[in-house]
Amino acid sequence: MKFAVIKTGGKQYKVKEGQELKIEKLGVEEGKKVKFDQVLLLNDNDDVKIGKPYLKDVKVEAEILENGKGKKVEVVKYKPKIRYKKTFGHRQHFTKIKILKIA
Repeated sequence: MKFAVIKTGGKQYKVKEGQELKIEKLGVEEGKKVKFDQVLLLNDNDDVKIGKPYLKDVKVEAEILENGKGKKVEVVKYKPKIRYKKTFGHRQHFTKIKILKIA
């Protein structure tokens, strides 16, 4: 089973070829291809390579499927005894990608 661990948007993701996942917004148009060069780990069946901190000459190629916003998260600020209550919401931007190739 071939997989890699990449770093993007301050987070780490375990990815396989053909997998679709949502990551932090990249700001790239839909339909374009993107290469991730910050690969932390590569597992190619029984051969495991670990980067220090990143692997050289290993790239993960992906295609942008969608840019959008996630579900709304309600945030409530409240202070007792002083009649203060404030409610607002937040929708996080995301980019949906499909992993094409790990090379």
